[in-house]
Amino acid sequence: MSTRQDGGASPTISSRDDLVSWIAAGEKMPAKWLIGTEHEKFVFKRDGLAPVPYAGPSGIRALMEGMIERFGWEPIEEGPHIIALKRPAGEAGGTISLEPGGQFELSGAAVSTLHEVAAETATHLDQVKAIGDDLGLGFLGVGFSPNWTLAETPQMPKQRYGVMTRYMPTVGRHGLDMMYRTSTIQVNLDFKDEADMVKKFRVSLALQPVATALFAASPFKEGRPNGYKSLRSEVWRDTDRNRTGMLPFVFESGMCYDRYVEYALGVPMYFVYRDGKYVDVAGASFPDFMKGRLPQLPGERPTIDDWSDHLTTLFPEVRMKRFLEMRGADSGGQAKITALSAFWVGLLYDHNALDAAWDLVKGWSADDRQSLRDEVPRQALDARFRRMKVLDLAREALDISRHGLAARKKLDARGQDETAYLDCLAEIAKSGRTTADDMLERFNGKWQGKTDPVFTDYAY
Repeated sequence: MSTRQDGGASPTISSRDDLVSWIAAGEKMPAKWLIGTEHEKFVFKRDGLAPVPYAGPSGIRALMEGMIERFGWEPIEEGPHIIALKRPAGEAGGTISLEPGGQFELSGAAVSTLHEVAAETATHLDQVKAIGDDLGLGFLGVGFSPNWTLAETPQMPKQRYGVMTRYMPTVGRHGLDMMYRTSTIQVNLDFKDEADMVKKFRVSLALQPVATALFAASPFKEGRPNGYKSLRSEVWRDTDRNRTGMLPFVFESGMCYDRYVEYALGVPMYFVYRDGKYVDVAGASFPDFMKGRLPQLPGERPTIDDWSDHLTTLFPEVRMKRFLEMRGADSGGQAKITALSAFWVGLLYDHNALDAAWDLVKGWSADDRQSLRDEVPRQALDARFRRMKVLDLAREALDISRHGLAARKKLDARGQDETAYLDCLAEIAKSGRTTADDMLERFNGKWQGKTDPVFTDYAY
């Protein structure tokens, strides 16, 4: 989740047009389209496999201090706490932030090629493992923490998480599980104009469950199988229905920036950031804020930064800010991180591939899309969709993506294009076996009914 920093004065919002204009300002010509990859990982104590608290000689804060001292990261602080890291001014490298349960996230720099994504990922993992080795910490890439209860999962000292922790149980059964016990990979991609945004939004929403199926890696909860291959995805189905889901309106006639703004304005707020503090306004209305009617901030009106903050508290399967954010995948191993970006770049960043992907999904009804979303968490690639298995759909999508990546002709120093980053997904599609399937087979076989081996077999 986003980490807020104090900056220069932000303009006060004067009308709804300002909200639309802020999103539209993200438009870029294709030559300037970038790739922003985000990936979370669980941090655990190698001795005993316990979760890692914020404080202490081998805690999350110590991990961040190690990154500062050895690799030159700079702290982002909230009161007395280091809550994120950034690179020094002028250096690329993205931002490191903490998720609510101590999940360690890299929000990568916006880069031009998947080769750069892979290099950035390798550098980041080398750095965290180097510090982790000193502290006795390991890092795990799966979608849901396999052993820990909610009660024993630590809470990170970020003010916005306090607001969300209080509010989540009032709007869904699994909001706290989402915050504290899930981990994901995401990618942020650009659009040229409103029409391009709409087409990409529709394709990525329709196919988001296919990504969920390919990346399914969360079959355990509290030491035993949970009945799902992607429990992380299932958790989102009952987190907060005001701000999650498949957004049927995106496929309706008249979809545009303003229609998304209308949706966002209807989602209750969490907080307002003022003078380094998060003011709890959970459940309040952003339109009331625009009229100066927030009881907690009487007479005060929102700024553009407040609008940007509000958009980060929406959690649909695809989220729009000044780019589109793909939100369907469980966390996974190192190759999976770049593979997620590769899958979507191949589908969305070549016009022929985008046309082919749209042809694949344009005949689906809202019920079709919702059924696909509902079935995938439990069965992943084995789920049925219309007259086929999701596996068949995944193979078609991967073939389109591979052609899209080949057409980009982005070569590395060895002359290789970006299609190689799909190889780990191609292996899954060929075998029909997800990471979750492999985990369950090991659980019922050589692991002898234990989940502790997840922390060795699937650690970075």
